[in-house]
Amino acid sequence: MTDLLYSEVEEDLRASVRDLLKAQAEPAAVLARTETAEPYDLKLWRTLAADLGVAGLAIPEELGGHGASAREVAVVLEELGRSVAPVPFLGSAVLATSALLGADTSSSVVAELLGRLASGDLIAALAIPLTTAPGGDFPSTVSVATDGTLTGRVTTVADASAAEVILVPAVGADGPALYAVEASAVSVTQLTSLDLTRRLSTVELSGAAGRLVPGSAEAAVQHALTTAAGLLASEQLGVAEWCLNETVAYLKTRYQFGRPVGSFQALKHRLADLYLAVVNARAAARYAADSLATASEDVHVAVAVAQARCSPIAVKAAEEAIQLHGGIGMTWEHPAHLYLKRAKSDELALGTAGRHRAALAGLINLPA
Repeated sequence: MTDLLYSEVEEDLRASVRDLLKAQAEPAAVLARTETAEPYDLKLWRTLAADLGVAGLAIPEELGGHGASAREVAVVLEELGRSVAPVPFLGSAVLATSALLGADTSSSVVAELLGRLASGDLIAALAIPLTTAPGGDFPSTVSVATDGTLTGRVTTVADASAAEVILVPAVGADGPALYAVEASAVSVTQLTSLDLTRRLSTVELSGAAGRLVPGSAEAAVQHALTTAAGLLASEQLGVAEWCLNETVAYLKTRYQFGRPVGSFQALKHRLADLYLAVVNARAAARYAADSLATASEDVHVAVAVAQARCSPIAVKAAEEAIQLHGGIGMTWEHPAHLYLKRAKSDELALGTAGRHRAALAGLINLPA
């Protein structure tokens, strides 16, 4: 039977990650970093990746990782969602790592890359548009020449500007393939992103050399997309939880007409509705994480349900947080706008809620 409750190990992991983020990624610091030339906090990332070991959670022990599961990765994403910490976890520890785990892990190329990722010595990115949903066609914007070099352009790649190795899906005479390319061999242009704490970039290759990643490239990319879409729901849950908790705390201290604003019945009802939505999101996100961890036959259904539910709930929670904070919620100095921008960006990432609802209908044979 599926157990959606958090285990003691998961709660201990949560506590460690939350304590670190409270110390090094408090809202004022995150907000201040968005206005600098270094949007990523790589010092915090090294601590998370190497000291806490979160970069290697999903990687088997024999490949240098911790041999945990998607459930533990989901807990980390919940906490990162609560803090919107500017670290390349989604791009490196989820998308790129999952792509490699979906390839031939017995090969020396894959083993070497996974070992470096697990130790925190390497940041990687998967060169696909962040809006790409699971179940689609193999990316074809990069081609492989007869000499094995890569040429093409990929837009809106998550965390590419922080990556040292970029995994590039490409199509050549032998069909789809996946290549590991050093970031120094490509042109990475950072875009103006709505989400100030997760940057998107355009990756351009012009005769770039890369190492072929053995295994089925199509299976590797689909594994990465499915895993990332399912786990993104946990980040959306974290965003929604922060928005709800901060709003409740604020309405307890904001007074109007001699009483706390939170005591007004109309606001109580709005917060109660939001609480129920967050509980719903938690159930969907946990089910997706557990299905990924156990390789359940219902994993595609679980991922589609999680994205269809968690995406709009995160946006609604962020919108309510800004509105119920009143004037202060509309200011740049208050971090609420960072959460709305993350929620709106996540709404498009790895397939929209509508795209996942359509996929779900097909999976369960629901007629149009």
